[in-house]
Amino acid sequence: MAPILALLKAVLLLPFNKFIHKDFHDVVERMTLIDKLLFLIIHFVDKLGIWHRLPVFLGLIYLAIRRHLHQEYNLFNVGKTPTGVRFNPTDFPYRTANGEFNDPFNEGVGAEDSFFGRNVLPVDQKDKLLKPNPIGVATKLLSRRKFIDTGKQFNMIAASWIQDGSAIYGNDEKSLKKVRTFKDGKLKISNDGLLLHEDDGRAISGDIRNSWVGVSLLQALFVMEHNAICDALKEEDPELGDEELYLHARLVTSAVIAKIHTIDWTVELLKTDTLLAGMRVNWYGVLGKKFKDTFGHVGGAILSGIVGLKKPENHGVPYSLTEEFTGVYRMHSLLPNNLPLRDIDAPTGPNKSSPLSEEIAISNLIGLDGEKMSLVIGFTRLMVSMGHQACGALELWNYPMWLRDLISQDVDGKERPDRINLPALEIYRDRERSIARYNAFRRAFLFIPISKWEDLTDDGEAIKTLEEVYGNDVEELDLLVGLMAEKKIKGFAISETAFILFLLMATRFFTNNFNEETYTKKGLEWVNTTESLKDAVVRHHPEMINKWMNSSSAFSVWDSPSNAPNPIPLCLRIPQ
Repeated sequence: MAPILALLKAVLLLPFNKFIHKDFHDVVERMTLIDKLLFLIIHFVDKLGIWHRLPVFLGLIYLAIRRHLHQEYNLFNVGKTPTGVRFNPTDFPYRTANGEFNDPFNEGVGAEDSFFGRNVLPVDQKDKLLKPNPIGVATKLLSRRKFIDTGKQFNMIAASWIQDGSAIYGNDEKSLKKVRTFKDGKLKISNDGLLLHEDDGRAISGDIRNSWVGVSLLQALFVMEHNAICDALKEEDPELGDEELYLHARLVTSAVIAKIHTIDWTVELLKTDTLLAGMRVNWYGVLGKKFKDTFGHVGGAILSGIVGLKKPENHGVPYSLTEEFTGVYRMHSLLPNNLPLRDIDAPTGPNKSSPLSEEIAISNLIGLDGEKMSLVIGFTRLMVSMGHQACGALELWNYPMWLRDLISQDVDGKERPDRINLPALEIYRDRERSIARYNAFRRAFLFIPISKWEDLTDDGEAIKTLEEVYGNDVEELDLLVGLMAEKKIKGFAISETAFILFLLMATRFFTNNFNEETYTKKGLEWVNTTESLKDAVVRHHPEMINKWMNSSSAFSVWDSPSNAPNPIPLCLRIPQ
């Protein structure tokens, strides 16, 4: 009987296998029937290369299918997984110093010193760590020739974005205590709006290692946000003490950062109607913000978004960021060579632009030198200058040269005696950490692999140089180089291959614990009424927005036009 069933199965799969790219036969064989059908849908669309040109609602369906398949087949645990409930979540109503006790089934999930997970099974490259030589690859394909920017889409504030609350608070008890005043729950900040500094010039903040003034400015802004939240919470409930105010404000500030990252920063990074809709669906669901604000979270993630779900969903694999996520988040090409400083005392020009006064090398704005320079320039002038400066494009030959001879720092922000070649090091790190090279990476994420350099790029010079470095073997292409060389979707500042890994994986503090009991009524209201970085800036520096920002988003170049109203409902729009 078994041979007959096997034969019948082979006959039924024959039409599938003829249509499906040969590299996917094995993975499709392991899928459920429903997943096979879903894969056929995205595979058909991928062959046509049209998902980003589909009407928005169809594009969202494509992305929802992809997300489901990647959650099923691209999450791999690293390390041991405890079974059964390990602790009572009510015993840990706040985020702990080192990230422990986030998941009731595994107290170590996402904590300091926990493993990075995997989206792709490790690919042993011990015999190819230096093939081709990382320094040669960086020199021939990455090193900046002439600065290429992103136009009006993405500015230097976007390039400095801090991503999560650990940059403000730190990752251990020592760091958390260092930044606190221990009065009314507040954090340390100077009267001029900048971070305070140690006697040796190091900034007092959660994470200062290998930092620069762009990050320091955002750290200072969110210290002010934290302190303002403390004031609001204390006004609502004067009985709250220092510790309670601090812990509640830390939760609220972290949620604000996550929300800004989801529906503002990512939307500007992937500036299309489809991704605007997708990011808002992530947070609010298809029913939208007004419905959710009025009736609360109704139904599952599709109707009301991930935030406020009854419980977090880890798809059977303990939550973690992954080695592959680290690999696609290498974005140092966003940094330009220089930051043109604006004259904030002069009258503004068209679209609230300020005249240039001088340029300062970005290499002078990193580390201890950068902190000293920030004290001279001041918060407002630095912020306005960064807001009006486009960041670099993520393309070949646009990696800053000064990062090839960089003084790195230890965990305490102290300079090390050695220098590093950062682009070469990043290529080497991917190989050392067994991250798949570009084509294998695409294959693992169910993207049709390239078979020749022309599939990757239309740039003749790039093709010639790729052949010079890698020969005709497209399988040897390093991930970082491939991501920079890949043809970009219109509106995308990153490659399609990198984008697909930007999955929002939730914790209980954004799901079943996203409530008034955990955040307080005022804290939850604070998160729900913050829609963008612009909202945070206007709370603390209203004059900055009124005088110098014309753009709709604080992450766009500030003198760019505001987004024009569009009467067509978002999900019914057709990308241009």
